[in-house]
Amino acid sequence: MVYDLYETQRSLMRPLADFAEAAAKFYANPVWPAVPHNVTQRVSASYDLMHRLLKDYEKPEFGINSVQIEGKTVAVQQRVVLEKPFCRLLRFKRFSDDVSLLGKLKDDPTVLIVAPLSGHHSTLLRDTVKTMLQDHKVFITDWTDARMVPTEQGRFSLDDYVAYIREFIATIGPDVHVMSVCQPTVPVLGAISLMASAGEIAPRSMIMMGGPIDARKSPTAVNNLAMNKSYEWFENNVIYRVPANYPGAGRRVYPGFLQHSGFVAMNPDRHLTSHYDYFLDLIRGDNDDAESHRRFYDEYNAVLDMDADYYLDTIKLVFQDFGLVNGTWTVEGETVRPQDIHRTALLTIEGELDDISGAGQTEAAHDLCTGIASVSRQHYVAEGAGHYGIFAGRRWREKVYPVVRDFIAAHPQGAAGDPPRKPTRSHASA
Repeated sequence: MVYDLYETQRSLMRPLADFAEAAAKFYANPVWPAVPHNVTQRVSASYDLMHRLLKDYEKPEFGINSVQIEGKTVAVQQRVVLEKPFCRLLRFKRFSDDVSLLGKLKDDPTVLIVAPLSGHHSTLLRDTVKTMLQDHKVFITDWTDARMVPTEQGRFSLDDYVAYIREFIATIGPDVHVMSVCQPTVPVLGAISLMASAGEIAPRSMIMMGGPIDARKSPTAVNNLAMNKSYEWFENNVIYRVPANYPGAGRRVYPGFLQHSGFVAMNPDRHLTSHYDYFLDLIRGDNDDAESHRRFYDEYNAVLDMDADYYLDTIKLVFQDFGLVNGTWTVEGETVRPQDIHRTALLTIEGELDDISGAGQTEAAHDLCTGIASVSRQHYVAEGAGHYGIFAGRRWREKVYPVVRDFIAAHPQGAAGDPPRKPTRSHASA
């Protein structure tokens, strides 16, 4: 019922949003000689803000067509490597006519970025991808909005998530370094643990950033909600069926709009201030800051639905039973044993001001991965960085990325029992 009401509201608001967009453009047109410019500018800004508050936000594009490498522009083409019902494995293929640069590109390490499946699209990691492309061959998981998946495709559980990661790693090959951002740190660690236990060739390294490996440590508001409400409460209060106007009609999901409402409710004052500043930027004609606001909220407001099985599995395993850290997590009957990992190096990264994954939650992976030699384990705390700052923005590019790049370069053989090499690439070459 709630989902249907939300869709009805969207339908009713759409004409008003279109009107506000047209009105904003109309009053921004300098054809009002009898009306003071500051008056029309304020009216235009008001309608523009109304439009952005009422409009629908579709999934953005990555839009990465080129990157700068060693001072040269390198073309980038996005390709679909593997397509599953609930996820696409994408590759960002780099091209260059420069023979010497092409040799470098071919020798660069391969990285699989596992994007979070927690309400936003994988394009949230656009800055992560673009930065990593400077020194790496980059793949990324592009999760599908569950409301777009017909029920004939079956359900999607946390076990399925782990199976997807194992298949993606096998598809790319054993030379891959796996970077998980936020939510996927748990299923990625589960997948690599199962690979190690089965004697499969594991990835060279795993980089875990701001994820709830052990949500009991420094619990945040997000953790407390998941811990203090029962499993039945989540099943009865936040799970709804997709309405009839989508391909996934009838599928049980945790709707993206509920997740988005929760994100906004965590920092309402910050969002209110941001929108007011945007209004003032429009009045002042500060187009750069206004465009920056648009880019952020075009991404932030674009959300997806998650299959109910996956969402409820995550709530129970990660935030209520703590199955990974307690050693009770099983996937398709196989126990997840991080201690079996020996030949995959481990880097954990946390943000000093992270209000989603608290201090120590990601670092807890080191206590579980006892089979990895200390020489191949590293923990880094990004000073002054919040949750998003560890994978996007200036702090990511200037502080976190050099640590990630150097760690990957130091573990080219994926042999956690062997001493790491010193990075051969200088900071300047990035």
